[in-house]
Amino acid sequence: MIKDFPQELRSLRSTLESIEAVSDPAALERKIALLSEEASAPNLWDDPDNGQKVTSALSAAQAELNRLTALRQRLDDAETLVELGHEMDDDESLEEASGELEAIRHDLDVLEVRTLLNGEYDAREAVVTIRSGAGGVDAADFAEMLLRMYLRWAERHGYPTKVMDTSYAEEAGIKSATFEVDAPYAYGNLSVEAGTHRLVRISPFDNQGRRQTGFAAVEVVPLIEQTDSIEIPESEIQVDVFRSSGPGGQSVNTTDSAVRMTHIPTGIVVSMQNEKSQIQNRAAALRVLQSRLLVLRRAEEAATRKELAGDIKASWGDQMRSYVLHPYQMVKDLRTEHQTGNADAVFDGAIDDFIEAGIRWRRTSAAV
Repeated sequence: MIKDFPQELRSLRSTLESIEAVSDPAALERKIALLSEEASAPNLWDDPDNGQKVTSALSAAQAELNRLTALRQRLDDAETLVELGHEMDDDESLEEASGELEAIRHDLDVLEVRTLLNGEYDAREAVVTIRSGAGGVDAADFAEMLLRMYLRWAERHGYPTKVMDTSYAEEAGIKSATFEVDAPYAYGNLSVEAGTHRLVRISPFDNQGRRQTGFAAVEVVPLIEQTDSIEIPESEIQVDVFRSSGPGGQSVNTTDSAVRMTHIPTGIVVSMQNEKSQIQNRAAALRVLQSRLLVLRRAEEAATRKELAGDIKASWGDQMRSYVLHPYQMVKDLRTEHQTGNADAVFDGAIDDFIEAGIRWRRTSAAV
């Protein structure tokens, strides 16, 4: 049980005030009023993309304001409970207040991390690409495990996802996969996941039951908006069409609907095969290509080419996180030193602690 309630309450209020100074509840209220007016327009859904954007932004702003309001109310209620517990010499009330203050501390920590996501594209949705690296079939299987991990993470938070392309490996797993996470701040959160991931385990594909190591690369880029104005001349794009592979449904594996788009000046290649028509796959591929070129332009301007997926080697000496399943279980981030012994939970999408530690580490590193 908390021993110094007044000090803890002061600390929590100070943290909340710091968060409110960044989040600006008054500005949020004005934003909600404007978005509500747009959302009530009778012609809102004449443009479905804009309608979805407006309603999503309104929902996110309302949720953020509600969190701030609820936390301030919870702090007031907890302070009242503490006062009552002291007046009545009621240990049970003090125990309850202590638990509630610990819960408030956790929720404030989560909100505080959000205030650190103030980069140019942090508020955007994300496009994530996972590629198998060194390690053969174990690396391909590991890449598929990571794909499931991130999709489960998004599902836990109620974030919509869309798998845009999957290239299956011959024996098991995947060569690569690309998916969108359509939620505010998806890029800011997942950008710290970019890098090389390493798996150590007894290989289920090795007849002699030997320990094997596999690597996979994770690339995260922000989803571009029309206002970003990334224009690509047709002369700089090579488009190849082919028949989709892997599990398919109606018309997926029967026509040349899959698209491979190559940006000739940079060599960036994007493949899309999960839409039903070649036109849809071409539009999706162009959007992802524009996103990657946006990141490339940003990196060139800042002279930080290490941010680019091409710098991720997916091999020895380059890993940012290790997943060890034998001879013990441990997942450890080599940048932040954050670790857990519950590897199963991590592969089931419980990666919020790793993301939070990564965001704090990034801010600290940038300040040095």
